[in-house]
Amino acid sequence: MSTPSDKHVSRRGLLAAGALGAGLVGTKAIAQQATTPDVAPEALSPRLVECAEKLIPIDYTEAERAQLLNGFENQLQSVTALRAQNFDNALAPALTFDPRLPGVQIAPQNNAVRGASPEEIPLPDNEADIAYASLAQLGYWLRNSDLTSRKLTGIYLDRIDRFGPSLECFVTRTTKRAVDQAIDADIAFRDGKDLGPLHGIPYGVKDLFDTARIPTTWGAAPYQHRRPKTDATIVEKLREAGAVLLGKTTCGALAYGDIWFNGTTRNPWNIKEGSSGSSAGSASATAAGLVGFSIGTETLGSIVSPADRCGATGLRPTYGRVSRHGAMALCWSLDKVGAICRNVDDTALVLSAINGFDVQDAGSIDMGFAYDPALGQKGLVVGYDPAWFTGDAAKDADRDALKALKKLGVKTKKITLPDLPYGVLFLSLLAESAAAFEELTLSGRDDQLVWQDDEAWPNTFRQIRFLSSVDYVQLDRLRRKTMLAMDDVMAKVDVLITPNYAADLLTITNYTGHPCLTLRAGYHDSPIRQTKGADESISYRVPRNISLIGRLFEEGQLCALGHRLERAIGLYQDRPPQFKS
Repeated sequence: MSTPSDKHVSRRGLLAAGALGAGLVGTKAIAQQATTPDVAPEALSPRLVECAEKLIPIDYTEAERAQLLNGFENQLQSVTALRAQNFDNALAPALTFDPRLPGVQIAPQNNAVRGASPEEIPLPDNEADIAYASLAQLGYWLRNSDLTSRKLTGIYLDRIDRFGPSLECFVTRTTKRAVDQAIDADIAFRDGKDLGPLHGIPYGVKDLFDTARIPTTWGAAPYQHRRPKTDATIVEKLREAGAVLLGKTTCGALAYGDIWFNGTTRNPWNIKEGSSGSSAGSASATAAGLVGFSIGTETLGSIVSPADRCGATGLRPTYGRVSRHGAMALCWSLDKVGAICRNVDDTALVLSAINGFDVQDAGSIDMGFAYDPALGQKGLVVGYDPAWFTGDAAKDADRDALKALKKLGVKTKKITLPDLPYGVLFLSLLAESAAAFEELTLSGRDDQLVWQDDEAWPNTFRQIRFLSSVDYVQLDRLRRKTMLAMDDVMAKVDVLITPNYAADLLTITNYTGHPCLTLRAGYHDSPIRQTKGADESISYRVPRNISLIGRLFEEGQLCALGHRLERAIGLYQDRPPQFKS
C-alpha cells in the first residue's frame, strides 16, 4: 500500500484527468500514475475516451470521441473549481428529498402522547431490575419512590464500567455532564417541575451527534479528535426533556458497520460477533441494560440491523420527522434519526421528545406526533407476501410472529410488490456519501480508516466516482418510480409485516421514507456472523426481530400495533444471559 503522501499526488493527478462522471483515464494510465506519481497524466485523446467508456459503460464512435473532446478542457476546469470548494459535511444539496408525493394528502397530527401505564410496585432491591425497566416504570419510581435521577445515573454508569469494555459500545463517557444533569433533574422534581416522560432518564447518543466540547468522532480515525462547539438539535431537545446524557455510543466508521477506530462493537447475546451497524453501540448498550434508551440513525438499515442483531426494539421514523442538524451527514436524502429501546412503548415516548420541525435541517418536515397504546385498531389491515415467510432466509420466529399478529384480530391481506430493480438504488447512497466525504478520497486520508476491505468506504468512494451523472439522475427517477409503487401498495393496507431483510423492503422503505418498527420475534441458532475465519460449525442462540412498516407519518398507529404484538409474543423482557444481572 502506498503512503498517504504518495496517494495524495497520484489521486490528484488521476482525478484532475477525469470528468464526465466516469473520468477519462485508461487503466494503463492509472496504473502508471499510481506507481510513478511524478509522471504527467496522459493527454486527452480519443484513445483515452475509449478506455474510459468501459468504466461507464457506454460505446461511442470514433467521430463522437473526437468531437466530445472539443471544449472538454473547460469542463475539466469547472470540475477543478468545484473541488476547490471543499464543502463542509453539514452543507446539504439544494435539491432535497420529500417523501410526500404530490397530490397525496397526509392528515396533520396534534402532539399527544400517552404511554403504557407503569406497574405500581415498590422499587426493586436488585439494581439490574431497575436498569432493565421500561421508561414508564423508571418514571414512576422517580416520582413515587426514593429512586433519584442521580442514583439511577450511578446504576447505569456502574454497568458501563462493568460491561462497556467487553461490549466496546461506548467511545466517550460523559460522567461529569451526566451527574450534573441528574442533579438538575432531581432539583426540578423537588421544585415541582416535571419535564415529561424522559425527565431524569439516562441515555446514550450515537457518536454522530455533536456534543459541545465533547469529542464527536463519527467512529473514524481521521475525526477522533474532533470537538464541536455546540450540541446537535436532538441533544438539545433531550436536555430540554430532562434526559441525562451518559455518553457517546460507538458507531461504525462514517456510519457503516460495527468497526470503529478503536474496536468492534459486540452483540451482547454473543460477544464473539459484532453487533452489526452502524448504530452498533446504541443497540448493544440498550440490549445489555447500560442505558435507559439510546439514539441511533439509519441511512440503509443502521437502526433495523443492530436492533435485530442485539434483540433491541428500534423505531426508524418517517424521513424528515426528526432533525438531523448537528449530526454527521452520510446521505442527505436518506439519513434518519430514531430511538433504540427495549420495548415499543419506549420508542414512542422518545420520538415524542425528539420530533419536530427544525429550520436548520434542509429535509425537516413539520408534523405532529400522536400515540396511545390503547389506540383502537378495529379494521386495521396488515399486508404481507407469503413468499417472505418461506424459503431458507425465513425463520420459525418470523412465521410465529405472523401467527401471533393474526390472533390479534386485525385483518390481513396478501400483497405483492412490483418487479423493479430496487437493489441498484444503493448506487445513489454511494454517490451522496462519496460527495459528503470527498476530501478523504482526494487527500488520501481515507487510508486512516481501519476497515479497508473491498466493500469498505475507501474503496466504494473511489469506485462510485465512475458512475456517470446521467445514471445518477436516472437512479433518482427510479426512486420516484419506487415511491409511486410503494404508495400504491400502502393505499391497500395500513401496515406491512415482514422479516427484516425480505424482498428488498429495507432498501425500498428507506428510499421511500416510510417508518419501520423492528421488535423481537423469537430466537434462532446462528454461527458467528460477519467475522472472518469464524467456525461455522458452532451455533449460538441469538434474537430474531420482525419488522412492521407503516404509512408515512403514521408511527402512532404503527407503535400501537407493535405494542400489542410484542406482548402477544411475550419475549421483549428477556435479557442477554451474560448481562442479565
